[in-house]
Amino acid sequence: MTACLSCLEPITAGGEYHPRCLRALFGKPVLPKIDIDLAKLHTAALAMVGHASISGIQRKVSVGLAADGGHLSVAVDGGRYLLKPQSQAFPSLPENEQLTMQIAERLRIAIPACALIRLRDASLAYLVKRFDRVDGGGKLLQEDFCQLAEKPSKEKYEGSAELCARLTLKYASEPLVETLRLFREMVFVWWTGNGDMHLKNFSLLRGEDGLYRLSPAYDLLCTRLVIPDDQLALSIAGNKKNVTRRQWFAFAQACTIPERAASRVLQEIAAGKEKAQPLIRASSLPEDMKDTYWATLQERSALLVGRN
Repeated sequence: MTACLSCLEPITAGGEYHPRCLRALFGKPVLPKIDIDLAKLHTAALAMVGHASISGIQRKVSVGLAADGGHLSVAVDGGRYLLKPQSQAFPSLPENEQLTMQIAERLRIAIPACALIRLRDASLAYLVKRFDRVDGGGKLLQEDFCQLAEKPSKEKYEGSAELCARLTLKYASEPLVETLRLFREMVFVWWTGNGDMHLKNFSLLRGEDGLYRLSPAYDLLCTRLVIPDDQLALSIAGNKKNVTRRQWFAFAQACTIPERAASRVLQEIAAGKEKAQPLIRASSLPEDMKDTYWATLQERSALLVGRN
């Protein structure tokens, strides 16, 4: 049975997407024509700011939807979407990111509308709708934690989860609500083997109501699929590798989260492997990567609920 290239749930009526998934992404239940040439994307990426995700390798290109909704094309200014094609250095990054984002959504982590799309050469690329844009062309204020910490971009790996907690407590409009969201996302990042969630991959977003909240999650990957020994970009209680329950509780304290609430989050994430398994199997990843992803979740779920 075919899996939707957006939500990864089965499709019984034919095609590659559920109409509801296309509507969430494009505003109508129709896939637009993909007017994007992979061979030209590298040149377009060089003209845009912020195209690196894994060690400066992954291309990120702004694209826009035509006024009639009929086709997508590269848009240097004002694009409502970001597109990430295949990388020559690291295989299957689009498939990896789409899967990880869908697992996050099942575990109550907010994500923007996203999907895999096929380019002219039939290769899969990752497409995500920008959450800092509003209808009419307006832009919401988004400040990543590198900016909030007054660090230059080159120091994005020089930080910790505790720094993120302090920034959230200082700047979020409802700090106790947002630090719980931050705690859940940090646990998820470690659980899925993501070694590239640095300070620029966490942001506060000023909503149309004027309130500052954590932005929807973005740039979620299992980097261990391409860098087997990858460790966390930001330390948890001084640790970047095998984080223990004791260290998670220390981080929860930095977030001003009660131990009982933190324990509940750890249990929920660990139990999430049962929701993740069918998504992994339905994904477009190669079989060996599916096996590695599943093994990572099993191993880390055991650590989250273990006596350590």
